[in-house]
Amino acid sequence: MINTIQALKVAASWASIVYIICFGGVALLPGIRPWFMEYALHTQIDTGTNVMTLATFITGLIVWNIIAVLAVWLYIGLNNYFKK
Repeated sequence: MINTIQALKVAASWASIVYIICFGGVALLPGIRPWFMEYALHTQIDTGTNVMTLATFITGLIVWNIIAVLAVWLYIGLNNYFKK
């Protein structure tokens, strides 16, 4: 059986590290956003105004951690259900 608390901590840590790297990358090199959209997501969109503040950083960090925790929680629940 998977250790739920440990898996959720790992997911939250992973999401935080990736989010900080991405936010910092866009802050330091704003040109990578359209490049990423085109070459990684195979789409071109007008990203509009570049809004990078402490509030958007903290809010995004919280949102992505919630998404990561919910995804891992669902995985663990399904994994434990099918192991029975």
